[in-house]
Amino acid sequence: MTRQIDDPRQFGRVAVVMGGRSAERQVSLDSGANVLAALQARGVDAHGIDGIPALLDALRAGHFARVFNILHGRGGEDGVLQGALDSLGVPCTGSGVLGSALTMDKVRTKKVWLADGLPTPRFAAFGRGEDVAAAIARVGYPAIVKPSHEGSSVGITRVYAARDLESAVDLAARYDGEMLAEQLIEGDELTVGILDDAALPSIRIVPRDGFYDYHAKYVAEDTQYLCPGLDAAAEQTVQALALTAFASAAASGWGRVDIMRDRAGGLHLLEVNTTPGMTSHSLVPKAARAVGIDFETLCWRILETSFRMEGA
Repeated sequence: MTRQIDDPRQFGRVAVVMGGRSAERQVSLDSGANVLAALQARGVDAHGIDGIPALLDALRAGHFARVFNILHGRGGEDGVLQGALDSLGVPCTGSGVLGSALTMDKVRTKKVWLADGLPTPRFAAFGRGEDVAAAIARVGYPAIVKPSHEGSSVGITRVYAARDLESAVDLAARYDGEMLAEQLIEGDELTVGILDDAALPSIRIVPRDGFYDYHAKYVAEDTQYLCPGLDAAAEQTVQALALTAFASAAASGWGRVDIMRDRAGGLHLLEVNTTPGMTSHSLVPKAARAVGIDFETLCWRILETSFRMEGA
């Protein structure tokens, strides 16, 4: 458990780092603005910083005591920021270097889960110029093709037949790193927020067109979010799986685990997000509200996770 803070002065001067250079820059700026306002409303001496270079300059100048990381994607969720802060001895919210780096790589996260006996859809990784057809053959249709190192549904395509494959690979190849072909699980899309080693209620996501893409996540107003997403017994099962998967991937502090439930009731782990969105459409705030945690309190409790790095 993290240290509980009663006085905002105990946090010291806090940098809320947002924006950055990843494909999720705009979502990060939106999340960061919300977090910054919430912390300031609770009396925290918090200030917004755009990107890692500006943050490191400010930290070397001694301007901040700790960091609330709300950088989504590359740089903020892949261990780069965490390693830099470790070297400077500056505490930060959320997962450390290992958990951040591992969970940003969907392929290697899946390999760890499989080694721990946890369920995840069939998958095959491939690079540019490699035999995509062979990768898809190992997975089967229907499939999902996506970049291995991006979040927020960036670069994702559903592939139902060979005729869809070329355009799907072209889209995924716009982003760095490996690409991933993954079995498309048809059923309920679930997500479980994690806060201080405890699972929040699951959310079952019901987009109007059946696919939870970038538009459904951040733009559409007709996506349904059912919380809790399952009945009592199934809810306990999915929360337990999420906590196990989170720990297996060396994640800590707070985050979100995305899971599919197939039509037979089987659960399949998709990925871990170590710095989930905090926008008006985001899922962790919705789940927190379901158990009486308002947005300001949620931000405060996430900031408390930064004390883990100080041995508290």
